[in-house]
Amino acid sequence: MVVAGLLLKANDIRMVTLSGTREQHELSTIKENKLSLPKHPSQKDVAKFVADIKAYCQECNVQKVMMNRRATTGQGAGGAGTFLIEGVLLAVMQCEVAFIHPATLRATDKREKDRKALQPKTQDLAKAYDLAYEGLDG
Repeated sequence: MVVAGLLLKANDIRMVTLSGTREQHELSTIKENKLSLPKHPSQKDVAKFVADIKAYCQECNVQKVMMNRRATTGQGAGGAGTFLIEGVLLAVMQCEVAFIHPATLRATDKREKDRKALQPKTQDLAKAYDLAYEGLDG
């Protein structure tokens, strides 16, 4: 199964795609790992964003998308940018979309850290990797 982990952060998405199972998986070799939507997007901006995310998913043969669950209250609550992006993705994705809570990511990381040898070193890509990892079978 091919799973994309999409970390929504402000007006950006950081993307990591994994294929295989939790025990044996591969990281996509696609260099593009970030898409952005302007703070005040026009209809044209959103259309380009949709085309870019669809092209990414098609190129990687994505079968499932895992996204971080936005905080709705408190410090660090999801802002307008993540709200817009989340809505657009829910409307246009042709595959299954699931939301993952940060506590789930922490629990899996604690339990299965040794299986995550391919995890990128940069913090945002590492979180996107963790999201994709949650969607893998096994």
